[in-house]
Amino acid sequence: MTALSVNLNRVALLRNSRPLNIPSLTHAATLVLEAGADGITLHPRPDERHIRPADVRDVAHLLRHWPAVEYNLEGNPFHQLMEHVLAVRPHQCTLVPDAVDAATSDHGWDLARDGERLRPIIAQAHECGVRVSLFLDPVPEAMALARALGADRVELYTEPYARTHGGPGQGASLQRYRLAAEAALRVGLEVNAGHDLNLLNLADFLRAVPGVREVSIGHALIADALEFGLTLTVRRYQAEIRRAQIAVRRSAGESQG
Repeated sequence: MTALSVNLNRVALLRNSRPLNIPSLTHAATLVLEAGADGITLHPRPDERHIRPADVRDVAHLLRHWPAVEYNLEGNPFHQLMEHVLAVRPHQCTLVPDAVDAATSDHGWDLARDGERLRPIIAQAHECGVRVSLFLDPVPEAMALARALGADRVELYTEPYARTHGGPGQGASLQRYRLAAEAALRVGLEVNAGHDLNLLNLADFLRAVPGVREVSIGHALIADALEFGLTLTVRRYQAEIRRAQIAVRRSAGESQG
């Protein structure tokens, strides 16, 4: 079953607009966990526009009471991310090549250029018992290099797919992601996915792309929560994941039959 990790950055962004700790990030985390989320993702940035260092620690403390839930910290390892990773030792760190002033993540790593800079960081995370996922574009040729650098997983950057969903380019886009995921699996990497996945496009993605272990969803999920509430929204996303899994199993059964 594909795990759902809920990114809470947008909750922190709203909270930071007033000095009252409303909404509470830890309360939001508790609600999504009680609703059945499999993980929590935070993406601290140096300017602290949303996630602050105290949030990283507070969520780590909260998750001590949820031992089955995964904690994922993501961000640029050259911009203070590793300080947080070393402090709280999450289950996973997702390394993302964000510029300091980036509004949001908008591309994967160029491993030919940055791979050797990443190698000691990946080793450092492993020394702390932390799984490493590299944020990558759906380029099959990059997967073997990611594995050679020591990565455990890759997170496929899915905004390009989201832009094509429902249009004539959707099939070709999904084929790119399918080939990238297959290349990752062949070299022993596990596959995550994230960025602009939502209730409309999630199941189509999971039906087409094999072996996705985790999706990290924040912006769309928090936006949907304005209409449905956090609890129901998490359950709706989990239902979409189950719907995709059932379709995949049914298709596999028909193929074998």
